[in-house]
Amino acid sequence: MLTVGIVGLPNVGKSTLFNALTRAHAEVSNYPFCTISPNEAIVAVPDERPYELAKMFNQEHVVPATFKFVDIAGLVRNAHKGEGLGNEFLSHIRGVDAILHLVRCFQRMDVAHVDGSVDPVRDVEVVELELVLADLQLLQRRFAHLSKRAASGDKDARAEASVLEKLIKELSMGKPVREIQLNAEETERIKQYQLLTAKPCIYVGNVDEDEESERAFMELKRWCDERSYSALRINAKLHMELSELPEDEAVEMASVFGIERSALDEIVRECFKLLDAIVFFTAVGREVTAWVIKRGTTAIKAAGKIHSDIERGFIRAEVIPFDLLKQVGSWDAARQSGLLQIKGKDYIVQDGDVIYFRFHTPSGS
Repeated sequence: MLTVGIVGLPNVGKSTLFNALTRAHAEVSNYPFCTISPNEAIVAVPDERPYELAKMFNQEHVVPATFKFVDIAGLVRNAHKGEGLGNEFLSHIRGVDAILHLVRCFQRMDVAHVDGSVDPVRDVEVVELELVLADLQLLQRRFAHLSKRAASGDKDARAEASVLEKLIKELSMGKPVREIQLNAEETERIKQYQLLTAKPCIYVGNVDEDEESERAFMELKRWCDERSYSALRINAKLHMELSELPEDEAVEMASVFGIERSALDEIVRECFKLLDAIVFFTAVGREVTAWVIKRGTTAIKAAGKIHSDIERGFIRAEVIPFDLLKQVGSWDAARQSGLLQIKGKDYIVQDGDVIYFRFHTPSGS
């Protein structure tokens, strides 16, 4: 399960967006630190394929792919020094797979802004700087510790210290880790630190329906484009209202506002792209399950996602793309038509693959 942390300054609409995504009804108020402990909710990925497979296989139960969204307390300047709820805020971010940075573009006078005015570029840079400084502090402490071991001739400590020195230099100039060129070994060495600015990040402009809001979003988008970051435009308040309506009313209201996809659908699509994630399916017993894996995962590693015994006892994978299976209508029809592909352990699983793993049970299991 992938975890996405929603971050931003106070009063940018994080809890509103969280409610729109999850229908969890977190408290929404016009004052800083309304969210103190992080709100968490697990939601199903909007994807009709597993439900279509369940009908095809006459299965009783569907386990969809899921996302966990975490609504984290608002961050302020000097959070890296513990200001506001800084230390707690930063600790919550370290555990997520990706960051959704929500930036205020709406101009409503009845919702206070911590700096008194709406300026999306200023606001996004405040949060970015705090994350950079938090990473810098962590690595400086670690480097000081490693330097003693490196000086004594410890080769591993010397190699790690070299990577940290490189990162410290770049972070000191305000560059996030995700923009620093690292080789595979260096990337592996720093995973243990769960660096905040190494995490993939999607930027979401929280807009309303007026022109000033649109101009503010375009400022944010230009900032993102200059750094090759993704920027989404979402009216969190409107999407929250839609999420609270019966489905038929929500569809009608969405069409009035020209909304083609829900906020959840928009963000999940972007997060999958950002994390380079795909989904494959299994249909075993009375259950269809959607499994989320990294693009490029081999069949044997995908088998291990289900159970370590399947990975250890892997024999082969019987594979058919979902769209092709849908065309022929059943697994038996696919087999009789010669459409099932027999794949070995090195096969690279594709998005939408429906897989049946053949394996033997390891002795002693």
